[in-house]
Amino acid sequence: MSDTEKLFDWIDSQRGGMIGLQKLLTGIPALAPESGGEGEDKKAAALKAWLEQQGLGPVENYPVKDERVPSGARPNLVVTVPGKESSGAFWVMSHLDVVPPGDLSGWATDPYTLTEKDGKLYGRGTEDNQQGLVSSVFAALALVKNGVTPPRDFRLLFAADEEVGSTYGIEAVLREHPGLFHTGDSFLVPDSGRPDGSMIEIAEKTILWLRFSVEGKQCHGSMPHLGSNAFVAGSALVLRLAETLPEKFSREDPIFEPPYSTFCPTRKEANVPNVNTIPGLDVFWMDCRILPSENVNDILEQIDSLGRAVEAQYKVKVKREVFQRKSSKPTSADCALVGRLKNAVNRVYGVEACVKGVGGGTVGAYLRNAGYDTVIWSTIEETCHMPNEYCVVKNMVNDAKVMLLLGG
Repeated sequence: MSDTEKLFDWIDSQRGGMIGLQKLLTGIPALAPESGGEGEDKKAAALKAWLEQQGLGPVENYPVKDERVPSGARPNLVVTVPGKESSGAFWVMSHLDVVPPGDLSGWATDPYTLTEKDGKLYGRGTEDNQQGLVSSVFAALALVKNGVTPPRDFRLLFAADEEVGSTYGIEAVLREHPGLFHTGDSFLVPDSGRPDGSMIEIAEKTILWLRFSVEGKQCHGSMPHLGSNAFVAGSALVLRLAETLPEKFSREDPIFEPPYSTFCPTRKEANVPNVNTIPGLDVFWMDCRILPSENVNDILEQIDSLGRAVEAQYKVKVKREVFQRKSSKPTSADCALVGRLKNAVNRVYGVEACVKGVGGGTVGAYLRNAGYDTVIWSTIEETCHMPNEYCVVKNMVNDAKVMLLLGG
């Protein structure tokens, strides 16, 4: 029996331990202040104690100041299994925080009490992101408990604040603790995927959120010639944006689904409360997801040109505001990390994994923009944020094997 097979057998034997760690973590809500919580401190303390009790330590903390939580800081924990070489470390980054359970009437069980049924673990956070967290812990423990030294440092990062934007998580850690990471480091973020493990996310579209205010002149509905109808002008602008932008910025990239940029008018704010008033203000929002190959500044120039045309035709004033603009460098599909992950997934799951891009933003963007090869991968049922969120135990066990192959 090979060393890898022995390590796989050890991981298989730890099913009960994995469930136990899930139970511990599920019972400690870790909600951001924005969600009415006190942050991740209690959960981080429990995890730190458990890890050190198992011999996986010392556990380092890289706190980020946040006066809204009782301790005054948000925890970001790091564990290292020393390798034969310290350069080019392999990292698994998971996150400690969860989202609120939402309407409790939608839950069949207590969201903060782990419930095991039919090979699934039910509870808030069990899949997002405790499945990946627990898998990474037991991949590292497999090395430590069996006396195996990995070829490079195997490092785990348990980050704060992923669910509300990573301001107190990886974004701040990269900025405030640059010495923690080194050239050649690579990252697996087990926070998205498919039920069969076949999707490796290597790129994401640029997120561009825009708010438009169209200012006209309010007047009585019986005397429209005395005003400028902002609602009509805003509607005209919506149509021009929705029709022109996809046509003008029409590049395609097959790794994305859909393979083109999207420009979607979404939120519409209320204008006047009564029927017989011509509105003098119309406000709407757009959610744009733009391929990395498109130039965002060119898109904004085109948007402003359409706005000026509406101003001239309808005698209104158009104001455009950028509320989010987030871009990410892609990870090369040909890099060593992607190749190793494809091989590992094939060995453990027997499937040919493919590289994909996504329209949503991930924490991988911070790492890629800092120059680190990063893949987003796990084997999940995509119950994140739902009532009755669950983790499939078999997936949690097998994902630990994939992580072991990547870092071991």
